[in-house]
Amino acid sequence: MTQATTQASTQASTQASTTATITSDRGQVEYGELSRTIRAVGLLDRRYGYYALSLAATLAAFAGLWVLFAALGDSWWQLGVAVALAVVYTQLSYLGHDAGHKQIFRGKRANDTVGHLNAALVGLSFGWWVAKHNRHHAHPNNEDSDPDLDIPILAFTENQSRGRRGLRHWTAGHQAYLFFPLLLLEGFALHWASLDAAFRGDLRRRTLERVLVVAHVVVYLAAVFVVLPWPLALAFVAVHQCLWGLYMGCSFAPNHKGMETMSAGDTTSFMYRQILTSRDVGGRWTGAALGGLNYQIEHHLFPTMPRPNLRRAQPLIEAFCVERGIGYTHCSLVRSYADVLRHLHTIGAPLRASTTERDDA
Repeated sequence: MTQATTQASTQASTQASTTATITSDRGQVEYGELSRTIRAVGLLDRRYGYYALSLAATLAAFAGLWVLFAALGDSWWQLGVAVALAVVYTQLSYLGHDAGHKQIFRGKRANDTVGHLNAALVGLSFGWWVAKHNRHHAHPNNEDSDPDLDIPILAFTENQSRGRRGLRHWTAGHQAYLFFPLLLLEGFALHWASLDAAFRGDLRRRTLERVLVVAHVVVYLAAVFVVLPWPLALAFVAVHQCLWGLYMGCSFAPNHKGMETMSAGDTTSFMYRQILTSRDVGGRWTGAALGGLNYQIEHHLFPTMPRPNLRRAQPLIEAFCVERGIGYTHCSLVRSYADVLRHLHTIGAPLRASTTERDDA
């Protein structure tokens, strides 16, 4: 390497480092400005009335459906109860999500109590989920650090696609077609991960987590198989758990998949990282269906913001981004799913092509 080349390389490296520092400094200053605006209009204030009503209504629906389940007995109308329970389980999961982010109360203990309660009712390990979800918030769409991108049978980036072999090579190549069918298994995957974390993970409240997760499995299966004959019981579990998993997956998938991805060593500032890797979806009615997760940019910028305040924050944050030329993505729910599938299909193209070449050979 010549001296001129070495000097040019050093200058380029220095310039890139300086640019990253400027971007980081700018992001910190701008985030400070945005935070002051959000606080000034009270969008970080607790919404105790909203959450009291939401918890009461959701728990009442949960209890009412199980009473209806017991009253119906051996009837194929139970599959309708399974569908309704899938919806209620998702709403309970949303409330557990909010508790995990300390959106409901200011104190950690009260939020943890609500979180453990809601997680126990749906059969999840609250401690496992919070730890996993916090890593996602710290490194959204980072192929090296975001656990939501660590799904071996899929590939969300070109780097991930190059590492897929065997069955994973085929599933990643056809992932756009498999994505929604695979979400039907998400509920079972969440239960398994919770059990695994409770018994083999490093959880802070391991005994409590074990008791709650195991109690849910035992009580749930006992209720279903005692009340229903086994063919109907199996159908009930399949409909309930598959639709719960599908609903959960459809709530989280539009938020980041297909957006900008990061990798190890990325120096993008907190604010820019959260905005550029997230998309907002739909409006008020979408928010009701998706537990406020459709306001993903606002949620990632201010994770402790109570859910009902996200909708009010959205126009303020979008205007802030537009004024400063920061890319802000907002689209319809249908468009978000189309973008996700298009991205998955594009990432899987080289894998499909290599499979075809091997077959032709």
